[in-house]
Amino acid sequence: MDNTKISKELEALLCCPVCQAALQFSNNIYKCQNNHEFPVTSGIPILINEKNSIFAIEDFLKQKETFYKLSQEKTLFASLKKLMPDISVNYAVEKNHEDFLQEISKISEAPKVLVVGGSHKGLGLDIILQNKKVKLAEGDVSFGERVQLIFDAHNIPFANASFDGVIIQAVLEHVADPSQCVEEIYRVLKNNGVVYASTPFMQQVHGGPYDFTRFTYLGHRRLFRKFEQIDAGISGGPGMSLSWAYKYFLLSFVKSKLGAHLVTIFAHFTSFFWKYFDFFLRKHDRSYDAASGFYFIGRKSNQILADRELVKLYKGGF
Repeated sequence: MDNTKISKELEALLCCPVCQAALQFSNNIYKCQNNHEFPVTSGIPILINEKNSIFAIEDFLKQKETFYKLSQEKTLFASLKKLMPDISVNYAVEKNHEDFLQEISKISEAPKVLVVGGSHKGLGLDIILQNKKVKLAEGDVSFGERVQLIFDAHNIPFANASFDGVIIQAVLEHVADPSQCVEEIYRVLKNNGVVYASTPFMQQVHGGPYDFTRFTYLGHRRLFRKFEQIDAGISGGPGMSLSWAYKYFLLSFVKSKLGAHLVTIFAHFTSFFWKYFDFFLRKHDRSYDAASGFYFIGRKSNQILADRELVKLYKGGF
């Protein structure tokens, strides 16, 4: 029998992603009272509601590639990518995690945190990982070095009010129904639980067929309208947006894989410096109309932000 990678304490909070009934583990299968069954492979529970997901349980049992590739590319381009300057930057991410940690530590001395999209270590997550008091549950729709369970954010397989905090970085653009996923985050958070989300606005398609939605600053705030805002702002500025647009503009001219690799290298070396303007531009209100992405830190609330109040929060230049 495989031992699951998730801790016993967090395992006790698991529920059926189909009906939310409690799960029992036996013979390497999780099963609820309504006879919904979910297998475990290599110690990782596959807790997918197939009726409400792009993915099927069989995809993971057969180790199919879903969002991330299962193996690292061993090509010349993969080696060159490591030498290329990055065109992306998030100046706020470390402070955001510090603030998030401070907020959840007010709720509990040993806060439980769910990382949605946690198959790989998220940007800036080190401060959370280094805090031994924090108990993490890390799940995704892909296998990875950190994943403890496979689940789809449309049906989070944890009981109501299970967590003190939820982190969801660069995920909501990749789900079919972001509002449903945020409702699930709201459900699994305790009263006054805290969410930290980071989501793109001005970015081209990434993630292939698993890329659906973008949000303005106000669109992102409305998504979390059932949360009291602690902080919100620009996660990636206009300089980053410009670099991405330039790169994808050049890629539009090529058809071959080799051509795309060469253009990508050229684009990175000729545009990476634009991101440094964002150190200053992210502080300007006009940058909200051209930002690459936004973050939100909020506390679960019984109040809902009205749309009339929402539009008063506009920070752009027009």
